[in-house]
Amino acid sequence: MKVVILAGGRGTRISEESEYRPKPMVEIGDKPILWHIMKEYSHYGFNDFIICCGYKQYMIKEWFNDYFLHSCDITFDYSGGSRNIEVHSSNIEPWRVTCVDTGLDTMTGGRIKRIQKYVGDEPFMLTYGDGVCDVDINKLVEFHKSHGKKATLTAVIQKQQKGVLDISEVGAVRSFREKKTMDETPINAGYMVLEPSVFDYLEGDETIFEQEPLEKLAMEGELMSYSHKGFWQCMDSMREKSLLELMWAQGKAPWKVW
Repeated sequence: MKVVILAGGRGTRISEESEYRPKPMVEIGDKPILWHIMKEYSHYGFNDFIICCGYKQYMIKEWFNDYFLHSCDITFDYSGGSRNIEVHSSNIEPWRVTCVDTGLDTMTGGRIKRIQKYVGDEPFMLTYGDGVCDVDINKLVEFHKSHGKKATLTAVIQKQQKGVLDISEVGAVRSFREKKTMDETPINAGYMVLEPSVFDYLEGDETIFEQEPLEKLAMEGELMSYSHKGFWQCMDSMREKSLLELMWAQGKAPWKVW
């Protein structure tokens, strides 16, 4: 089963980093967050990836092209008048990576539609290139197969951090209370499993996957959620990047299942 990763957006909410590189190439430790996500899937035996590139897409392609340089000890030998390269130790992953330029300003649904020919007529997985999770991918796939619907997304609980206000139309605060468990809201964390028929819900580059396509699937009873009560964290800000960096540096990264 192929894994599709959305990695083409501009990442404007973390512009301190994305000004210089695609957001999925922002590093946690010394590796792009894209690498961390791929390592998660690879741990469960999923090694065939399709990367939906866009903004500064050449940087993603160049990184994979130079993967030996990033991961191995290498001798460059020019003594014979030509260049010979000897790789001494190989830490290369068993990955097959297809990088597709899906356009600079294409919406998420449009990016998925553009890689249809690389997926073919088979189920596939889909996630975002800026969030890590410790979900059991095998159990997620088993759940998807068990219900027979067209789409499954992973739902995590977004905790409400602040007190809750009841505000009138004129702006008066009618009541205030501290947050409660009931205030926690399930959100789409990515880590989806989709049948190829989902491509029929996508029209063109302007299609936002999280709007009409998913809404229509839900209305038709074809969208299921896999509840994940473990760790999930996106990287939308420098604060969140620093949080992930700290976890990794301390050896307490919950997404490091490999």
